[in-house]
Amino acid sequence: MEELSELLLQRRRKVDALWEAGINPYPNDFKPQHTSADILSTYGNAEEIDTVDVNITIAGRIIARRSFGKAAFIQIQDRKGRIQLYVKKDQIGDEAFTAFDSFDIGDIIGAEGYPFRTKTGELSLHVRTIRLLVKSLLPLPEKFHGLTDIETRYRQRYVDLIVNPEAREIFIKRSRIVNLIRNFMTDRDFLEVETPMMHQIPGGAAARPFITHHNTLDMELYLRIAPELYLKRLVVGGMDRVFEINRNFRNEGISVRHNPEFTMMEFYQAYATYEDLMDFTEELFCHVAESILGTLDFKNQGLDISFQRPWKRLTVREAILEYGDIEAAELDDRDLALSYARSIGLKVNNDISHSKLIMEIFDEVAEHKLIQPTFITAYPTEVSPLSRKNDINPEIVDRFELIIGGREIANAFSELNDPVDQKERFLSQVAEKNKGDEEAHYMDEDYVRALEYGLPPTAGEGIGIDRLVMLLTDSPSIRDVILFPQLRKEVK
Repeated sequence: MEELSELLLQRRRKVDALWEAGINPYPNDFKPQHTSADILSTYGNAEEIDTVDVNITIAGRIIARRSFGKAAFIQIQDRKGRIQLYVKKDQIGDEAFTAFDSFDIGDIIGAEGYPFRTKTGELSLHVRTIRLLVKSLLPLPEKFHGLTDIETRYRQRYVDLIVNPEAREIFIKRSRIVNLIRNFMTDRDFLEVETPMMHQIPGGAAARPFITHHNTLDMELYLRIAPELYLKRLVVGGMDRVFEINRNFRNEGISVRHNPEFTMMEFYQAYATYEDLMDFTEELFCHVAESILGTLDFKNQGLDISFQRPWKRLTVREAILEYGDIEAAELDDRDLALSYARSIGLKVNNDISHSKLIMEIFDEVAEHKLIQPTFITAYPTEVSPLSRKNDINPEIVDRFELIIGGREIANAFSELNDPVDQKERFLSQVAEKNKGDEEAHYMDEDYVRALEYGLPPTAGEGIGIDRLVMLLTDSPSIRDVILFPQLRKEVK
């Protein structure tokens, strides 16, 4: 810390000296016309590059420097990558070279020059003029050690992006993934919409909300846990195909898979079923994977993942029987299932319902073993308060969750559009909340009223964008794919 303070003081002295000399260390009049990628793509394969008479202007951050008395090589980084610059005293003049000698790694500079190749054949820019654009007061992490502390990387993402090219690549890919999804949806006649972030009644998922207060209205509001109920209101209003890519907020734990603020895409399609959405999801994911990776077969955290279609489909019950050490008769008997759950280490109350018990067992014995893309269907009605009951067996709903790499990536169902049934299920959820279930749904009378006007037969789905990006960038933690993940307060 003492060494850092001294470096900071040294650089501040340089800034003071520049001001005293009448030089602004933070000018705002340099306009680069080229990027490192422009130079490399245009002249990378040129044979007679030394005879090219062009004038190139570029700006970037100094990330490396080698000095040789009256000349120096520096490497700069801009938004497109890195390129080497050759600065020679005879070329730029004594005064400019003296100023250049005070430039530090981390400084942002602007330069003008022409392309050439060094003796080793590296395409570089021979500098005619060079200027300091921003003086960096704090030094970058050491070249060979870099910014390796995980929490520091998350907390100081701005430094992480400077010194770790792989971090920048993840977020470039993330942007591409979101654009691919958006274009895929609009090409299929879905309308992108925005719905409220602050709700009077939280709904659309089983989760604890964040609570805030609106002073003027003197009322409690909740950061949304899902946009579902508003999007379905739009379908009631005649917008038969809608989607939204935006944030959800859930007041829950933080882990490699969970961040309290995360990005989802939710979409709804009238006159479709959850089975239609399985095919749709396969098509969407394969389109994104091929566009980003160039293949449907890839590795994620050492696991071989294949998006080759068709994807596996199992009911909750089938998955438990396939991956758990339990017989069908045992699973179908609530008391025997309770004994099994405790034998595998689950801590469950005596009064737990059979449906919730089945889901606890599924989460424990099956979910983490579903590595290849698998649609899990036939969820119990009790744990799916917004889903349409199955016509043949009303104890289950027309719903799926998509599991890949042992984690849920998407959740979808044919929507419950019977207002009487919906109100009864809301009341059941309220009873659960009154018993202490903080994740149970609230009663939403206005949503029931919307259903009374008539929701067309509809299917809807939510896709976790962060988890999909994790999958396609081989990232071990959700924090690696969120620019500024939530962290504890910094300890000084």
